Amino acid sequence: MSMKFSVKIFKGEKVFMGRVPELGMTTQGKTRAEARKNLREAIQVHLEAMADYAMEHGKVAIEEGQLVPA
Repeated sequence: MSMKFSVKIFKGEKVFMGRVPELGMTTQGKTRAEARKNLREAIQVHLEAMADYAMEHGKVAIEEGQLVPA
């Protein structure tokens, strides 16, 4: 399964800010590349936490390495 998100990176006063509006997620970095790297890591952690929550509450299961509705 592939997911696409809007990624917005802009320069603040002192740092670059990275944002994914669909997830309500914001992160930052000293450079544009660092902000992008931090955002990628934050997205991964966020989606893993969402999957863990869904599995713990019986919403999804893992079959053949894929999340499927339970």
